[in-house]
Amino acid sequence: MTSESFDYVIVGGGTAGCILASRLSEDPRRTVLLLEAGGRDTSMWVHIPAGFGKLLTNDRFNWRFHTEPEENVHGRSIVVPRGKGLGGSSLINGMIFVRGQPNDYDHWAQLGNRGWSWTDVLPYFRKLEHFEDGGDALRGGDGPLNIVRVGERSPLSEAFIAAAEQAGYPRNPDYNGAEQDGFGYYQVNQRGGRRHSAYEAYLRPAMRRPNLEVRTEARATRLLLEGNRVTGVEYRLGDGPPRQASARAEVLLAAGAVQSPQLLELSGIGDPTILAAAGIATRHALPGVGDNYIDHFCTRMNWRVTRPITLNELSRGWRLGLAVARYFATGKGILSLGTGLAHGFVRTQPGLSGPDVQYFFMHASYANAGDRRLDKLPGMTVGVTNLRTESRGTIHVRPEDPAGAPAIRPNFLSAAEDRRALVEGMKIARRIMEQPAMDPWRAFEMNPGPGVESDAEWLDFARRNGQTIYHALGTCSMGTGARAVVDPELRIHGLEGLRIVDASVMPAMVSGNTAAAVMMVAEKASDLIRAAAR
Repeated sequence: MTSESFDYVIVGGGTAGCILASRLSEDPRRTVLLLEAGGRDTSMWVHIPAGFGKLLTNDRFNWRFHTEPEENVHGRSIVVPRGKGLGGSSLINGMIFVRGQPNDYDHWAQLGNRGWSWTDVLPYFRKLEHFEDGGDALRGGDGPLNIVRVGERSPLSEAFIAAAEQAGYPRNPDYNGAEQDGFGYYQVNQRGGRRHSAYEAYLRPAMRRPNLEVRTEARATRLLLEGNRVTGVEYRLGDGPPRQASARAEVLLAAGAVQSPQLLELSGIGDPTILAAAGIATRHALPGVGDNYIDHFCTRMNWRVTRPITLNELSRGWRLGLAVARYFATGKGILSLGTGLAHGFVRTQPGLSGPDVQYFFMHASYANAGDRRLDKLPGMTVGVTNLRTESRGTIHVRPEDPAGAPAIRPNFLSAAEDRRALVEGMKIARRIMEQPAMDPWRAFEMNPGPGVESDAEWLDFARRNGQTIYHALGTCSMGTGARAVVDPELRIHGLEGLRIVDASVMPAMVSGNTAAAVMMVAEKASDLIRAAAR
């Protein structure tokens, strides 16, 4: 069996893996191997922001996992996209950049994770950002990742923000600044109208370094253990024979919240009961592996629009031809849009420490959200999600096929607070859309429709139509309790030579899209790893 040795072996070339590979290879004395099961971002749809719709149904760039059917959502199986290839989910996501609220990270620290309070993590958010409006005490001005406000404007988005103000909510130009509350335009990781992924920002510039080896189509099959130390990784290049890479310093698992717990279990690390059911011998008992799965659950309310000025029309026929020409000439226009145009962050009841509901406004409506087909008639949509999800699920290997797609059981809407906040959030969205600013544009409410009024009806609509918005985390949770998987330095409990660095280590949900938090975790982990090496 082919065997090689490096200082660091990174499993997963997604958002976190790209950052780790870039930062750790800055030291020319250290050798780094990055293993990625997918390929490279060679499709033009990766770079065009509006191409995310093509990528979410593309097996080449998306693992396309599905949840197990659950009664909480009327027996539905829900799509769980996960990025495949160098850059991971930063290749296919909506590019929305949200840090969350300071109290999210203070809560992490209060759970026993010293070093992860807002004061501790703010320097890493600033370190990764190049905010085009300029840096200050809160925002980074010279980091690798380019952040801009959405440049496209629509009369509908302006009307939506004005309607929110009429409903009593403030306009907020920087929800990543001093306060998250309010409405305005989203910030996205783009540069010159193109997606600025973790691959573009971090890994691609680093790949010229001789001490960094990047291998694609390289799928890890198990971690190698000697006693209580993880010494390396077994993997395959394509359909080739097994190969091994040993790590003189550390193995860094960055396969994401779905596949990191799966690789641990395939390696005999996890709950002995789960492992035994799959026919896997226990090498290290760690019952929390695969538990604490958290995700954002989102409903989409939409309205018919009175005039043909929405993406439903602008993305067809001769109008699309004009948009393509404009985009390639200027980097502007509808092809520069991702999944959100205007934002909203609101508190659904008095006494909350921060917003508990997030809105995503787009001047478009889907005929089918699952396959991203737009309506043929004019429409607009408000996505509604409760921010600090309390429902918990699991991700584990399947007994009948441990190496195949894992069993994902999110248990959406099982927590009473999740149900309450989502219902109230939808009611507020309707109230905003009924304000005078929307009168010239609003024809009628399509979904859920004006007949839905009671809490039970709102909740039934959510159960029948809601989807994940791809913010999976928590399955290798950081902490000090019996169900924690890693400690506050991201070292796996009871083992040496292994850290986990991805969304799976987050112990609780952050208030917003999770990509920015993943990047912060990887930046901070890089410093922890280098400090240990010194």
